[in-house]
Amino acid sequence: MTEGPLEDPIEEATRVAGAAKKAGVNVKLLGGAGINLHSPSAQKAPLKRKYGDLDYAIPKRDRKAVLSLFPSLGYEANERFNLMNGDRRLYFYDPAHGRQVDIFIDVFKMSHVIDLRDRLDLDGPCCSPADLLLSKLQIYEVNRKDLVDTIALFLDHRVSSGDDDAIDAAYIAHLAADDWGLYRTLQLNIKKLLATLDEIEVDRDLVRSRVEELWAVVEARAKPLKWRLRAQVGDRLQWYELPEEVRSPYQPE
Repeated sequence: MTEGPLEDPIEEATRVAGAAKKAGVNVKLLGGAGINLHSPSAQKAPLKRKYGDLDYAIPKRDRKAVLSLFPSLGYEANERFNLMNGDRRLYFYDPAHGRQVDIFIDVFKMSHVIDLRDRLDLDGPCCSPADLLLSKLQIYEVNRKDLVDTIALFLDHRVSSGDDDAIDAAYIAHLAADDWGLYRTLQLNIKKLLATLDEIEVDRDLVRSRVEELWAVVEARAKPLKWRLRAQVGDRLQWYELPEEVRSPYQPE
């Protein structure tokens, strides 16, 4: 008999990671649960919080294996969504706990597009700290929970360049220099992060210094002509998307 998903989402993420590793399937955790597994500060007060759905990124080559893996772990596929969108995104449900699993294929797309094709061959169950950070700070309608998660990341990871165990400033700067819209959303959310930081009892000086170090690298990166032309238009033209939520069949209307 198939063992169903566990009630605690972090324990469940650990179970999925073990099953994926055993099956040789490359699934990397994103979002709040990924930050919890990657950052000890997210596991204790004042940054500890409850988690809901699980978000993953996979390389396209593992799509078929994932379509088998999650049902084997007790999940139900959103067949209609997966049929229509399965080349870039998959959904599975945990009806017993009212959770869903959102799986991005090659590319993470919410308010902006983050290409992960060369970013998913790391060891461990999670995406890199830089990609975990981007999975939060690229959300235009960022909320307090997202900002609390990013504070945990900055507390536990130094800022460096070319280091998958650190917050890779050069990588983030490269993406921000390639897309003014992403740059603008990051700029706005960094301000929100620092405002939220003032309300939380952590090592604020450490977080603030790392945020400033990251943003200095982003600003110093040379911006191409297309970026500078878009910057002149600025906020007069919408630069982000507001992603639609996929409704679970187990959610009330």
